[in-house]
Amino acid sequence: MISSDYVLELCNVFYSGQVEKGSCLQRMIGNIKTGVILKDVSMSVHSGEVLAVLGSKGSGKKALLDVISRRAQGPIRGQILLNSHPLSLCLFQQRCAYVTHKCDFISGLTVQQTLYYTPTKLSGYLKKSKVKQVMADLALSQVANKCIEDLTRSEYRRLMIGVQLIKDPVVLLLDEPTWDLDPLNTYLIVSILSNAAKKYGTAIVLTMEKPRSDVFPFLERVLYLCLGDVVYTGGTRQMLEYFNAIGFPCPQLENPLMYYLCLSTVDRRSRERFVESNHQIAALVEKFKIEGGMFRKGSSIIGTNHNMEHGLHGNKVPLFIGKPGSFPTGWTIYTRLLAATLSFKKAGLSQTFLRLFFLPLYFFFLWLFYREMKDWQHTFISRSGLVLNCLSATYFIGIINAIMIYPRYRTRYYQETQEGLYGGTLFLLSYNLVSLPFSFISTFASTAIIFTLIGSFTNPMDYIYFSLILWASYIFTEQQTMAILMIIKDYLKAAIFSIYIPAVCVTLSSGILRSIKGLQDWLYYLTYATQTRYAAAFLNRKVFTNPTLNQILPFDLQHNCTHMNFETSLLNGISSPYCRYANGLSFLTERYGRDTTDNIFNGILEEDTNIGVTFAFTLGMIVFNLFLYLIPLPSFIKAKFRE
Repeated sequence: MISSDYVLELCNVFYSGQVEKGSCLQRMIGNIKTGVILKDVSMSVHSGEVLAVLGSKGSGKKALLDVISRRAQGPIRGQILLNSHPLSLCLFQQRCAYVTHKCDFISGLTVQQTLYYTPTKLSGYLKKSKVKQVMADLALSQVANKCIEDLTRSEYRRLMIGVQLIKDPVVLLLDEPTWDLDPLNTYLIVSILSNAAKKYGTAIVLTMEKPRSDVFPFLERVLYLCLGDVVYTGGTRQMLEYFNAIGFPCPQLENPLMYYLCLSTVDRRSRERFVESNHQIAALVEKFKIEGGMFRKGSSIIGTNHNMEHGLHGNKVPLFIGKPGSFPTGWTIYTRLLAATLSFKKAGLSQTFLRLFFLPLYFFFLWLFYREMKDWQHTFISRSGLVLNCLSATYFIGIINAIMIYPRYRTRYYQETQEGLYGGTLFLLSYNLVSLPFSFISTFASTAIIFTLIGSFTNPMDYIYFSLILWASYIFTEQQTMAILMIIKDYLKAAIFSIYIPAVCVTLSSGILRSIKGLQDWLYYLTYATQTRYAAAFLNRKVFTNPTLNQILPFDLQHNCTHMNFETSLLNGISSPYCRYANGLSFLTERYGRDTTDNIFNGILEEDTNIGVTFAFTLGMIVFNLFLYLIPLPSFIKAKFRE
């Protein structure tokens, strides 16, 4: 090892883990099939080298990367060292990087923005320079301003690599970076990785299932795995000498990488072939344990690392360099969310519409429907329906917006938190700082559209309070949906479950669809635990204490309800066929009065209590979410958002 070299070493590593996918219930109770996945794996890779892990499906390639990155779930024996220092999860997150097979970027951002808004210790001019350099190295400069939704598969894969290279890792792991790519792009990506390894002094470990012959010159080392056993590991060119020495020379005009991969793969075409290939591979594994020591250390690049560029990681750079601070990371996440929302791309315009214009548009249709409302007796029912539509629409659109917008950020959060970049609380705070101003503007604009139908209020505070109640209701269901989306990946299931909750609450607690006094005692007291009770009571009081409704309204132009004939009908015990409500107070009493002795304005319709409790529910849901994202979830729940 030369003085400026980093070395990743695995010494006699064994790993046992899940070998078959289990159901959700099986994972919850721990009833899943496990077995030995990696068996006595030893390997090493130096700075500036590219090591390819080759093997058929199920050979343990991905498990090896998960073990190195400390993401594997299960017992691990053996040593994983970086410059003779145990490679802990903290050390890996600070000095290494892992390009997974699947990565979801945030829609609406360009290539340059995606790289720039990756949380790192760099900032300002240094970060911009690093972004330009990485784009040039990965042949992405020509698509710097291209939206990620418009990238080709090859460009997207290179962007995935760039997001990790921007962190300047000393070890870079890649899971199938050339999967499903055409030969030209496969060659391009492997050659780019080889150049990056030498330029930055990065040790690169990548997995491949079907290696092509044209990538052979770019691979300094190779590791063949079969069902967790090492068939060969060491220098790529020394591989030819080793297999030739043990009696398996590569035929001329054959791809040596693929030839020896087939040699290391169990043949399942028949029972006889299966048994024969199993015995052959077992013999190869034992043969390498005995005679492969000198080949394991061989590589064509050792001793030539002196000419690497200034990007080389020298021993002068400490292993532990710390993580980016919480405030710079939070600011990066916040500006990234804001840039994605305000983007003029299709995804950004869609978000802007949902956040700013969806609710006002719905309220505009409400205004069109209710604008012909006259001050007759039936206006009591119409205004009650208007309140119901305002409250229900706010709940519903809050849920729909969360379902349509939040998942893309949630998935990216789950992927980045596995890299140790930030935690759930910081992510939620940043998301809420973007979401809350938009919802505030949207609900206040919506109230301005519909407020003229409610009545002529001279006090501007009535408009403000009405808007604040709708805003609190919007935030509450949005946060509720975000909590549900934490564990439910399917958007439709999460939406149905989230909509069901406020639907039940509106039906039982609002006093609009069903009178509060008609509820059984246990249901009545249960309504105290719902935000809908307080929000609906506040809105109804504002609407039905309007001076316009403080008098007996006529039924229509032909039937006038005078004060006298209304009271006479009540005294005689006869329900007036036209005049059901004397005023707004009588309507509220019918809906909210439990008995004749109730003073509803000092009880269920008490104004300060209702607005205070409505916001208390909303604030409580926000705080609950912050704590919820601190709770360590089972790995199988998080895995479904990452893979």
